[in-house]
Amino acid sequence: MTWLDQIKWDAVGLVPVIAQEQSTGDVLMFAWMDREALARTAATGRAVYFSRSRQRLWPKGEESGHVQLVHDIRVDCDQDVVLLKVTQTGHEPGIACHTGRHSCFFQHLVGSGEHGQWEITDPVLKDPQSIYK
Repeated sequence: MTWLDQIKWDAVGLVPVIAQEQSTGDVLMFAWMDREALARTAATGRAVYFSRSRQRLWPKGEESGHVQLVHDIRVDCDQDVVLLKVTQTGHEPGIACHTGRHSCFFQHLVGSGEHGQWEITDPVLKDPQSIYK
């Protein structure tokens, strides 16, 4: 049994992945990988995900140039979630989100119950129109 066989893939052969910035601990994004994406990531040291909307492998940064260099690959105790510790490249600070922000987790809940609302906490670092041509 290989290390890939030990991953608990979901019914369609995917595993959830969290990308965390190695230097700051910031959670940058959540994505999915299939077996080939995880194997390529481990082999190349660059994050490769599986795009569910495109139904194909998605090397992070293929359009934007914002590549994730992978320093560490971890799996949780149930072996059903992968954590990548990465350096986000392509801009300083790195841009991981397609909105042009450092992290995809840029909205913070203010208040609670029915009166709660999402507040944007992180600025756009680069106009997405100029990233994706």
